Amino acid sequence: MLLNEVLDLLPLLDSANISGKQIKEFFIREGAENVETFRVEGDKGFTDFISINILGKNEIEDVKQVKTLGIIGRLGGIGARPSRTGFVSDGDGALAALACALKLVRMKKKGDTLTGNVCVRTHICPHAPVKPHNPVPFMNSPVDMEIMNRYEVSEDMDAIISIDTTKGNRIVNHKGIAITPTVKAGYILPVSDDLVNLYEQVCGINCVVLPLSMQDITPYSNNLYHINSILQPATATEVPVVGLAITASTPVAGCATGASHEIDIALAASYTLEIAKEFIANNLEFYNKEEYEKLERLYGSMRHLQTRGIENE
Repeated sequence: MLLNEVLDLLPLLDSANISGKQIKEFFIREGAENVETFRVEGDKGFTDFISINILGKNEIEDVKQVKTLGIIGRLGGIGARPSRTGFVSDGDGALAALACALKLVRMKKKGDTLTGNVCVRTHICPHAPVKPHNPVPFMNSPVDMEIMNRYEVSEDMDAIISIDTTKGNRIVNHKGIAITPTVKAGYILPVSDDLVNLYEQVCGINCVVLPLSMQDITPYSNNLYHINSILQPATATEVPVVGLAITASTPVAGCATGASHEIDIALAASYTLEIAKEFIANNLEFYNKEEYEKLERLYGSMRHLQTRGIENE
């Protein structure tokens, strides 16, 4: 379990003054070599996007020659200041993704390097707005979802794990983590058997699955109901995306403080790390490629679900 990495990062993130620059400096001190940060201004403030690339054994940057897993920490913000003081539940996705990146950097220093690349992306905003949502309020973001996807989704990624706090619902009544079915190019595909097997190996319990509706895999900008933003990266890519939800037994607001459970965050990070190992080693598939091709032949493209849709005035 990546509890050490979570505990090393949480005091850094739990600050009104934390910035992408500080995160970059922390990772460079730890030995990371490919870290970038970008500050983006929006109507409701700013956020700092973070990109950490951990190259494989042969240090190959040409993505056509090496397999790459994308890990995205999805969130509105890590803090809701000034309305809330402290690290909010919504920040768990960013913390889990960064903890996984930190573990990979530390592994590489010790000689345990994967054969392929891992690209970790998230953003840091300690002053994010809050927005109404049923059954509990959600965190909003200073920038819209299209901008987030622009900075967090990369064409270098061959598959994506999207980690997001998913506690603001009465659908998954489980404290820990859950996975979604695989989403690819507008299709909700079956849950990956390989991911189920790995979940049960890491968690030691039966796999918990977060159910999806069609609305959940469409862009936020259509103003339809979404369980949260966990599958928003799937609207901006053709590669398979799986949501990794950090969940609770009861509805918890994304803007709630004191609601982050380090063990659950570390479990999400540990599971993601194992996915990276197996995916890059070609021991894990996100979906059945032959069945997906047959599905498209039979029923055509569903890529229109990745768009805003047609407005009927």
